[in-house]
Amino acid sequence: MTASFKPGSAVEPTQLIDLAISCRNLPDCDVFSKSDPMCVIYLKTLERDKWHEICRTEIIENNLNPDFTTKVRIVYRFEIQQNLKFEVYDVDSTSTDLRAHDFLGDCETTVGHLVSNVHVKLTLRNSYNRGQVLVTAEECGVNKDEVTLTFHGRHLDRKDWFGSSDPFLELWKVFENGHYGIVHRTEVVKWNLNPRWKCFTLPIHTLCGNDMDRDILIKCYDWNRSGNHSFIGEFHATLNMLSKGPGPETVFQCINPNKKHKPNYANSGEIVLMGYSVRTVYSFLDYIMSGTQINCSVAIDFTASNGDPTLPDSLHFISNNPNSYELALSAVVEIIQDYHATKQFPVLGFGARLPPNGMISHEFYVNLHPTDPYCYGAQGVVEAYKNCIRQVQLYGPTNFSPVINHVARFAATYTDGSQYFILLIITDGVITDMEHTKSAIVAASALPMSIIIVGVGQADFSAMEELDADTVPLVSRGRKAARDIVQFVEFSRFQGPHGRGHGAAAKLELAKEVLAEIPDQLVGYMKSQNITPLSARAPPLE
Repeated sequence: MTASFKPGSAVEPTQLIDLAISCRNLPDCDVFSKSDPMCVIYLKTLERDKWHEICRTEIIENNLNPDFTTKVRIVYRFEIQQNLKFEVYDVDSTSTDLRAHDFLGDCETTVGHLVSNVHVKLTLRNSYNRGQVLVTAEECGVNKDEVTLTFHGRHLDRKDWFGSSDPFLELWKVFENGHYGIVHRTEVVKWNLNPRWKCFTLPIHTLCGNDMDRDILIKCYDWNRSGNHSFIGEFHATLNMLSKGPGPETVFQCINPNKKHKPNYANSGEIVLMGYSVRTVYSFLDYIMSGTQINCSVAIDFTASNGDPTLPDSLHFISNNPNSYELALSAVVEIIQDYHATKQFPVLGFGARLPPNGMISHEFYVNLHPTDPYCYGAQGVVEAYKNCIRQVQLYGPTNFSPVINHVARFAATYTDGSQYFILLIITDGVITDMEHTKSAIVAASALPMSIIIVGVGQADFSAMEELDADTVPLVSRGRKAARDIVQFVEFSRFQGPHGRGHGAAAKLELAKEVLAEIPDQLVGYMKSQNITPLSARAPPLE
C-alpha cells in the first residue's frame, strides 16, 4: 500500500500543478549593484479567507530579470476559486522577516486563470510603476497511459466434483516494500476449462507503478459460492512482457506451487494473452491548458411561483442581502469566469411576461437587449438579473427544454474539443415540460455540454433526481442518454433556515457541489469522441 493511503479516511481527488516564476524589469533599489530579488507566494480561498504563505523562491543576486528555479506546487481544485498573490522583495540581509527587506511590489491572479492561459504576465503594483511577474503553469508529470488486456484460459484444472471449473483471474502488483496487493479481479466464467474473460482496462500506474519491469502476479481461481475459492495456479509477468502482444511468448504456464514438484506435473493449464493495447487518458487540465474554453450560459426561473418580488418572502426579493438567485449566480460564475477569455456570459430567462406588451417567453435575454444576451463577469450577470426583476412580470409555466435546446444548438457547432458548454439553470419549482426536457437532455448528452440545475426555495424537487441520473440512465422515447450530463443540487441544504444569510459559506459549498463533476464530464465527452487536447500553446512570455 502506498504511503498516502489511509484506510478508514477520506480524501478528495486532486491534481497537482507546478508554477514556474520569473520577473522582468524589476526596480533597482541598490546603490552600487542591482537588486537581489526573491518572490513570496500566498494562497487564499473562501475555505481559508486569509492570505497564507505557501512558498518562497531562492534569492538571485544582482538581477533585475530573474528566472527562479524554485517551483510552486499547488493542489488544483476546479470547484473552488483559488487566489494567488506574488510579492517581490529585494533581499538586504539574512533575516527571514520580510519587513527587513525592500518591497518591490505585488500582483494577484487565480489558479483558474493560470491553468486556462498557461503563460501569464502580471504587472507589479508598486510606487516605481514598473516590473512584471511571469508565471507558467504545468501539470505535474504522471503516466496517464492505461492498458487494456484480454486473457483466455486453456485446459485449466477441473476443480468441481460434478462439473468443470468456474475460473476467474486476479492481478496483483508488487509494492516497493515487496508486498503484493490486488489491483483487478475478472468476472467468473461458469463451467468452462477454456474460459474467455472479457477485456479490462487499468491505469499503468495502478498496475505496475509506471515501472514496465515490475513484477505482476496473476492468479487463477475456481469460484465457489461459499467464498472459499479453489486455487488453480499462477504465473508472473511484467508489462514489458505483455507489451509483446499475442504470440508464443505470451502463453503462460499456470502453475500451482504445491503441485509442481509432483511427478509428471506440467501445469494446471495455460493462460493466453489475446489482446494488448495502450492509450493515453488525458486529464481535465490537459484540455484546459491546451486551449479548451469553458462557456457558461445561465437560465433563470421567472415564474410566479417564486412569489411577488416586491414582498420580502419572495425568492426574487431584492434587498441589501443577496437572495438565493444572486448567491447561486455569483457562486458558479465567479469560478467559471476564470476559464473564459472574454468573461462574457449569455443570460436567459424563462416563464415571464415581457415589456412592453406582456408577451410570455421561455427563452428571453435577461438584459432585455433584443439581440445581445451577454453580460460581463459575475457582477454583470447579477446586475442584469436584478434589473430584469423590476421590468418583467413573473408568470409561467416552468419549461426547461427551450433554454436547453438554445445552448445545445451552440454546443453542436463546437464538437472538435475547442469549446465546452455549461448551462446553469436556477429554478424554484416542478418542471412542467418534463418529457420535452428529458428529450432535450438526451439529445444534448452527445454534445460538449453539461447542465447544472440549482433548486432554490422549499418546493418538491424529487423529479429532478430522475434528470440527475446518477443511478439510472436517463431515457426518453426509447433513446438512452450517451452520458450523465446533469447535476442537481438543492440550495437550501447549504443555507440558513430562512434561505438568507451564511452567504459566503453557502456560495462556497454550492460551488463545490455543483462544479465537482464538471471535470469528469468534460473528459468523458472528449474520451467518447476520441478527442485529444489541442496543440500546445505558444512558448512562455519573455
